[in-house]
Amino acid sequence: MKLNLKHKLMITVVKKGQAKNIVKATKKAGAEGGTILLGKGTGIHENKTFLGIPVEPEKEVILTLASTNIMGNVVQTIVNDCKINEPGKGLGMIIDLKHVGGICHLLNVPIENNPAMEEERNIPMPNQTINYELIVTIINKGDSDKVVEASKKAGAEGGTILTGRGTGIHEQAKFFNILIEPEKEIVLTLIDREKTDDVLTMIMKEAHLDEPGKGIAFVLDVERTVGINHVLNEMVNEKFK
Repeated sequence: MKLNLKHKLMITVVKKGQAKNIVKATKKAGAEGGTILLGKGTGIHENKTFLGIPVEPEKEVILTLASTNIMGNVVQTIVNDCKINEPGKGLGMIIDLKHVGGICHLLNVPIENNPAMEEERNIPMPNQTINYELIVTIINKGDSDKVVEASKKAGAEGGTILTGRGTGIHEQAKFFNILIEPEKEIVLTLIDREKTDDVLTMIMKEAHLDEPGKGIAFVLDVERTVGINHVLNEMVNEKFK
């Protein structure tokens, strides 16, 4: 018997040094591992200053791809083994994927050749009671603070910042006639869906994303979150019961 499985992406944000525990838990649950990215950000449970000096804690962001039929077990194992539901431990979010490429070894896999799949194929995703979306903003290096502050003004609690590089059609910077790929910052903002429009509008305004070459922002649906257990989360859960 063969399966042609759909897949989901779990994005987990934890303090620096904790990613290895997340990856270990995902493998235990049947996933093949994950991709670890470095970033920075401040949550409500973390000190924002040290001796009066602003501090942005270093973060690790883990991208875990898993088939839909085992993602529920992946989430539960992370919660159980890494205590991610405790304040300040981190957060995770699940995003549905329409298409996936480059995983031919995982597609059309006989169940009998994948014990983890055989054991966990009937475990459902836990009930989704939290209605969140993820705003992804890609902006020029140095401008991420504008995005974070704008999102806070509109009701968000902050964000996680990743670094990268890229070249857009409005950027043709050269140094000694050598084309330079401008450094970028990527801001991940998890937000209550009812506030998404306000936060996105404020980000567009404060970061001048309506001007060429300033950056882009897009919104992704989040199916489920873990690790958000403060007052806002309780209010949202109560509302959607």
